Amino acid sequence: MAAIDSSTPSEPGARLWQVDALRGLMLVLMTLTHLPTVVAGPAGQPFGFVSAAEGFVLLSGFMAGMVYAARERREGRSRMRSAFYRRVGKIYLCQAALLLFLFSVIALIAVVLQEEAITGLLEYYLQEPLHALVGGLLLIYSPPLLDILPLYVLLMLVSPVLLLHGLRRGWGGILALSVALWLAAQFKFGAWVYEALAPAAGIRVPLAQTGAFDVLAWQFPWVLGLWLGAGRSAQPPQPVPAFPRWMLVLATAIAAIGFVWRHVVGQVPLPHDPGLNLLFDKWQLAPLRLLNLFALLVLALHWAPWLARHLPRVRALEVMGAASLPVFCVHLVLALLALSLFGAPTPWRPLWIDAAILAVSFAVLYAVALLSRELDRLSATPRPAAPGAARSPPSTTHSHPR
Repeated sequence: MAAIDSSTPSEPGARLWQVDALRGLMLVLMTLTHLPTVVAGPAGQPFGFVSAAEGFVLLSGFMAGMVYAARERREGRSRMRSAFYRRVGKIYLCQAALLLFLFSVIALIAVVLQEEAITGLLEYYLQEPLHALVGGLLLIYSPPLLDILPLYVLLMLVSPVLLLHGLRRGWGGILALSVALWLAAQFKFGAWVYEALAPAAGIRVPLAQTGAFDVLAWQFPWVLGLWLGAGRSAQPPQPVPAFPRWMLVLATAIAAIGFVWRHVVGQVPLPHDPGLNLLFDKWQLAPLRLLNLFALLVLALHWAPWLARHLPRVRALEVMGAASLPVFCVHLVLALLALSLFGAPTPWRPLWIDAAILAVSFAVLYAVALLSRELDRLSATPRPAAPGAARSPPSTTHSHPR
């Protein structure tokens, strides 16, 4: 979430290597937690009671706000909307491909090997294959691990309206509405609406199978990122606010308590009190989890310029972050294959198997990122003009970064 450095010189809508590196880090953390190895537990929520998903959604919203706001100023609202919807189509096709892979290859392996780690994940599909297929393609049924891209599609669909309103009339009303929706999610308003309307619409997918992420809650970090990204794309860029000393001290204390608490007690903050644990709930982005996220965000924004100057650049993370969509999709394919072939991690599994899973997976992900970068480079390279063809002036349109 860091390195939104308004002092970094860049063209409107250009990539920020700091953001790419952070998105690459989020992808690495998600891969470590999703692959069935002994490091999955320790790698989960390493900075406190905040997971990589919160950072990834916020950063993705930031990149969307920065890139598409600059595009709107450069090419107009119509082309900006078209670019948004083309991206939505690409994400949807990725989700559809992942569903078909899960329902064919992974389901076949699960049936043959009877691996509980994957048959449990596919329980609804194995019971209701037709409804699961149709519901999945309609983004209603979201199996575990495959429930973040449907969230991404929905957020991208509404983003052109939000971005245009924010650029023209300001962000105050949008942020207030976003906070209100988050608050409604804490009282399970979205679940109530689904259970009330689904039978009337003929939807048979149970609420528990619609995905773990509460859309009404998780739209908030996306909208926050969209707002910050739009401000970063302005000319001149909106400066990062100077936080008062008391806020920095408070954010440092909250972040430190969350970090120590998570690593001393574990990922469940209050193991013997399920009721209070709801205040840290990930799927509804509960209040204490959001407080931890805000503390980290304040510290990241404050220290971003210093960190950008002093920390070494990790090019591998930048490459992976710049190719976040293909890398994210392939990491899910690898996690599903590893689960179906090796099952959940166990104390008696040889460590070399876990090491091989990790080594092969990250080698594949980095290769995918390099291939994606090369394909982007080739698609951005202008083709040589045919002999005798009239030369046209160079285009000032910049390729849309991932």
